[in-house]
Parts: sequence; structure tokens; C-alpha cells
Amino acid sequence: MTWEAKHFGIRQQLTSKITEFESPYRFVDEMIKGAFKGFKHEHLFVSEENGATLMIDTFEFWSPFGVFGIVANRLFLKCYMINLLTTRNLFLKQKAEKLAQNV
Repeated sequence: MTWEAKHFGIRQQLTSKITEFESPYRFVDEMIKGAFKGFKHEHLFVSEENGATLMIDTFEFWSPFGVFGIVANRLFLKCYMINLLTTRNLFLKQKAEKLAQNV
């Protein structure tokens, strides 16, 4: 899947591929083209006793540009990515809960 996003004021296209899929429990997508040297994103879905579903994200990324990428990770990129995933997951949670109420 190819998608476009704007990060740090720069429009970017990233292509990721589902590399593992165990429906309905988990799937993994990995970047095959984009701004990072690489990333791997695992989505795990756990059924809870109260009928809710807990989604657990594991996200690994590797920045380009050698030592400069390592410095960027430590200075700002890691926090930026955590915030991005947290915001996205909150949006998904709200949409899923709204859909569940309408079923």
C-alpha cells in the first residue's frame, strides 16, 4: 500500500507491505519504499474478558544518514513517532467505538 503524509513540512510517499498476517490476532507491515532506512510495525489484537479489544503496537524504525540519523532519533524523531502513533491510535479507537455503538 502506498500512502502520502506530510511530516516536518515535507510531503512524503511511503509504501508498506503486509509481511505477516494471522487474522484476527495480528499483522505486520514493513516499509519497502520511503523516507526511512526501514520500519517494521506489528499490530496485535487481544480480546479482553469485558468484550473489548486491546490493540498493541510495536514499531521499529531505522533512520537513514548514518550517525546523523542516530542523532536525529535521539533529539526528536523517537518522540515524534511515539506522538504520531498515539494520535493515530486514539483516532482509530474513537472511530471503532462509534461504529460498535451503531451495530
